[in-house]
Amino acid sequence: MDRTHNKENVPFAKELRKNMTKEEKHLWYDYLKPYRQTFGVAFTRQKVFGNYILDFYCPKAKLAIELDGSQHYEQDTLFYDEKRTAYLTRHGIVVLRYTNRDIHARFKEICDDIDSHICTRIKALQE
Repeated sequence: MDRTHNKENVPFAKELRKNMTKEEKHLWYDYLKPYRQTFGVAFTRQKVFGNYILDFYCPKAKLAIELDGSQHYEQDTLFYDEKRTAYLTRHGIVVLRYTNRDIHARFKEICDDIDSHICTRIKALQE
């Protein structure tokens, strides 16, 4: 299935990289960025994929990680997130969603969950 890289989103993605939320910074600097050195699996931040920008993306595992603030519980945003997840799923990408509150209250459990999904996805994609 073809996915068009929407180049119009690139400047916005760069701006999002510069202005990460404190929860995104915590997950990035304290877990995802060092993951490459520890396990040899890399993540990117604010990855443009089709018409969407993914908070974090691991191409090797075809795994997207989204951190949701309170705005993600409004009806319009819920519909947008569902549409976006369906698009990514059609492209073989699994989307993990965590709330900002999860990052504060359950950081280790979130990291363990991400690690489990990475291992499962990479193994499944290699078969």
